[in-house]
Amino acid sequence: MSNSTAPMNGAESLVRTLLESGVDTCFANPGTSEMHFVAALDRVPGMRCVLGLFEGVVTGAADGYARIADRPAATLLHCGPGLANGLANLHNARRANSPVINIIGDHATWHRQYDTPLTTDVEGWARPVSVWTRTATEAGAVGAAAAAAIQAACAAPGGVASLVLPSDASWNTGGQVAAALPAIPAPRVSPDVVHKVARTLRSGRPSLLLLAGRALAQDALADAHRIAAATGAQLLCPVQNARIPRGRGRFEIERMPYFGDAARARLAGIADIILVGAPAPANFFAYPGKPSRPCPDDATIHVLARPEEDLADALRRLAEELAAPPLAPPEIAPVAELGTGPLTSAAVAQSLSALLPEQAIVVDEAATFGHAFYPGTRHAAPHDWLQNTGGAIGHGLPMALGAAVAAPGRRVIALQADGSAMYTPQALWSMARERLDVTVVILANRKYAILQHELASVGATAGATAMSMLDIGNPDLDWVQIATGMGVEAAKAETMERFNELFAMANHRPGPFLIELVV
Repeated sequence: MSNSTAPMNGAESLVRTLLESGVDTCFANPGTSEMHFVAALDRVPGMRCVLGLFEGVVTGAADGYARIADRPAATLLHCGPGLANGLANLHNARRANSPVINIIGDHATWHRQYDTPLTTDVEGWARPVSVWTRTATEAGAVGAAAAAAIQAACAAPGGVASLVLPSDASWNTGGQVAAALPAIPAPRVSPDVVHKVARTLRSGRPSLLLLAGRALAQDALADAHRIAAATGAQLLCPVQNARIPRGRGRFEIERMPYFGDAARARLAGIADIILVGAPAPANFFAYPGKPSRPCPDDATIHVLARPEEDLADALRRLAEELAAPPLAPPEIAPVAELGTGPLTSAAVAQSLSALLPEQAIVVDEAATFGHAFYPGTRHAAPHDWLQNTGGAIGHGLPMALGAAVAAPGRRVIALQADGSAMYTPQALWSMARERLDVTVVILANRKYAILQHELASVGATAGATAMSMLDIGNPDLDWVQIATGMGVEAAKAETMERFNELFAMANHRPGPFLIELVV
């Protein structure tokens, strides 16, 4: 509560309520409507505010923070256009079920009638990416609305809660700090569902457990491996996942192939697909003359647990129903040899496996060149693997920023395609400003290589004009200059030997470092 006898405005009650509920980090790009929130930071100690030079950096960083901290950060965005700039990475956060407290300033309530340039339907724009949306129109309502937003964002499976704050609700007095609301427990799966899934697994038909979200945590994954060992079921997770703890001493899980033909081949013969927090499998895109689902047409889909249910509890109870014996994680020897020879995805993966620091956080937006990175790093030191879950590119650098803020003392490794990186390069400036321990590896193939593959997949004919739309090498981007211009030290690698040298050095020095790997 405030120690001051002066009346509290709405902005101060917001900051104090956030802190009361454990939200002590805010990624911000403020404007005029948010100035009273900014001013409140001087009166209320305890809130770490990280400035982003673009709203897509702000929202992506809040997502990365939530995935590692297991609690929300706040964003601070300026009116509808500021929200619009951040929507792509709020979409990714929604797909990751990341808890985010999305605070959007707006015009004073009595000013909206004049339809000045920044006037928009802020709630309408926020609603599709949010699990909860509200406008606090009075200073006295701000604290209670903030507490409700936090409760909603943290309810399983997690999501974006958007609080719209007209500027007069910020500057008017009458603000009241709200106490933290109790967490909403995730509902448990009914015993009947567990029994039916156990019966399916006992049938002897080829089965697959498809795991996502909290089911990929190590305790839940250990139970999934027990179930698989006892029944012969296979284990997979979706192509892209919010967070997977992995590496030596941990249970591993294979990802679904990205491309539809490969996914269909991988699922051939599966009779029963059991979903644990995952959606039914579907290809990323439609292709002419091909099915949208990669699973066999006659496969039966069962649901053990939905994303909003207690996934770990469901797997544990299923393992007990099947009397599945406990398993120890497999013993995996470390990789000693560094990748050498030509610059290939497999060679880089081998070096990553050998050089990844203990408890690193890997942020993977490597796209085409990174196809060998995930399968090739199962021998690496224990680490967390984060991915772009919503497909809106430009997420990797902001997510690395947020993860590094959430986990001081852990090295963050951003494996980043060059085309995607150009969406949000401003994240480098924030990394430098905050002196964060991030190693950025820019995979500079100077093309949208994934789209070159997709061009053929959809049956389109590529001529010179079409190919020019997929080429970002005319002129070449110079990532060393881009990074140093934003305060991040950088160097270029054109051989495996130089990459190995730079990567080892970068991971053992404080602060951010960028490697432009010319592939």
